[in-house]
Amino acid sequence: MTKSNLIPIETIESKIYLIRGVKIMLDDDLAKLYNVPTKRLNEQVKRNIKRFPNDFMFKLTNKETSNLRSQIATSSYGGRRYVPYAFTEQGVSMLSSVLNSERAIQVNIQIMRTFTKIKKIIRGRKQLALKLKQLESKVEKHDSEIQNIFNAIYKLMSPPERSIRKIGFHAN
Repeated sequence: MTKSNLIPIETIESKIYLIRGVKIMLDDDLAKLYNVPTKRLNEQVKRNIKRFPNDFMFKLTNKETSNLRSQIATSSYGGRRYVPYAFTEQGVSMLSSVLNSERAIQVNIQIMRTFTKIKKIIRGRKQLALKLKQLESKVEKHDSEIQNIFNAIYKLMSPPERSIRKIGFHAN
């Protein structure tokens, strides 16, 4: 598989979902990317189940599956008779050790690059948010200081209060 016919990162990105606060890929989507039947992918996983602890792979609940179907909104996804397996980034990485085809190796490399790209984007957004927060606090501080300057200018502009003395005439 040459670099020119690798799966586009955008295609892989569209197959990554956030479930339980974790970025995952579904067994069905992975099987399509690896060009193997979902049944075969899951058989290989089950034969090597020790390689897939719960933080690498888990089965979705019926509710999660239903929510995901409504997000995906494709008829091909709705035809499954069982709830799918969800693979975390580490689980996807582990798949390369149980699927030993050249395509699986190349697809895994592309998927890992996609996960890395997503992490960089998220990290960049967090850094940008932090910088904006710092800038916001500086502006607020400057606003306060500018208001103090205006108050001082207004005081200088207003006429001084003179103490008016009553001048009286004293009779001698």
